[in-house]
Amino acid sequence: MVIVFGSINLDLVARVGTIPRPGETLLGTSFVTVPGGKGANQALAARDADAEVAMFGAVGRDAFADAALANLVRRGVDLSGIARVAGPTGVALINVDASGENAITVVPGANARACASQVRDEALAHGNTVLMQLEVPIPEVLALARRARSCGARVVVNGAPAAALPADLLDNVDFLVVNEHEHAMCLAGRASMNVVLTLGARGAHLDWQGMRYQESPPAIDVVDTTGAGDALCGAFAAALDRGLPPPEALRDAVRAGAIACTHEGAQRAD
Repeated sequence: MVIVFGSINLDLVARVGTIPRPGETLLGTSFVTVPGGKGANQALAARDADAEVAMFGAVGRDAFADAALANLVRRGVDLSGIARVAGPTGVALINVDASGENAITVVPGANARACASQVRDEALAHGNTVLMQLEVPIPEVLALARRARSCGARVVVNGAPAAALPADLLDNVDFLVVNEHEHAMCLAGRASMNVVLTLGARGAHLDWQGMRYQESPPAIDVVDTTGAGDALCGAFAAALDRGLPPPEALRDAVRAGAIACTHEGAQRAD
């Protein structure tokens, strides 16, 4: 089973010719609301890769909550660990330009109140995979990583959005997934650990047990890069969870990240 502890948002997505510069106002060409949040996106990606998935996080008691959870419900993700808290559900404000590149502002809302204690010890059993990101409080990510390791679960952390990670957290991570921009900040000078480095259109490489493995993506027509990294993370966790060696899991992950660029929004519509 893949246990995802992370953020749940409603994405407010505007398509524009170019990303606005500071102080600039542009007319967009379309607008949609789409369920999102790195945690939810990755949970759905793992589910799309045929993993059994349980999601843990928090939403508000507002009109956005049910919309943010809709795809998780529809795809059969276990939501018994989701907390409903006072205050707003998290949102992401996303501009997508004509080439498919994006600029994103995230307002955490209820995600700031997600707690590691929501995840029961029995969910952290040996052989399960815990997947986390940094849109929920890092102390809670650390607390869950420690417990997961002590219970025998595999721990995968996506270092996004970029932040300096405590050494204690890195000590309790089996695989860290970061992009080129997040790499230096998240690793904070650590020379040796298992890292998946995502490279955008160039795919990704894996540093694992002193070896490097490179995987290039298939050729695609890019529509929107939003959520590509989340698709990669979810597919990687799902592949590890079903027992694939990490280099083979990387292959599945890069393919999933590429496919995510062929549709609009971070979560594929049914």
